[in-house]
Amino acid sequence: MPKYLMMAKYSAEGARGLIKDGGSGRHRAVQGLIESVGGTLEAFYYAFGETDLYWICELPSHADAVAVSMAVNGARGAQLTTVPLIGVEDMDAGVAKAVTYRPPNT
Repeated sequence: MPKYLMMAKYSAEGARGLIKDGGSGRHRAVQGLIESVGGTLEAFYYAFGETDLYWICELPSHADAVAVSMAVNGARGAQLTTVPLIGVEDMDAGVAKAVTYRPPNT
């Protein structure tokens, strides 16, 4: 299954929900969201700074990642950014491929 790093920045409304539900309440909500599309939540961390929440999950497909992103962003409690994670094996396979490419202005 593809893995994703998801990063959330809470809105004011989302921060109020976090205060109401507590950290474990939001953890349960995210875990339920990921499991609802057949995925697994591997890591979940709150943070200071530009991003308030990080999690790593496995999802069955990119379409499921889109569904998760749309659900969170559509609710307007947080702005979610999703980064597909590439494993070592896929990176090795990618760098071993021969490609044809002409840089611009050459």
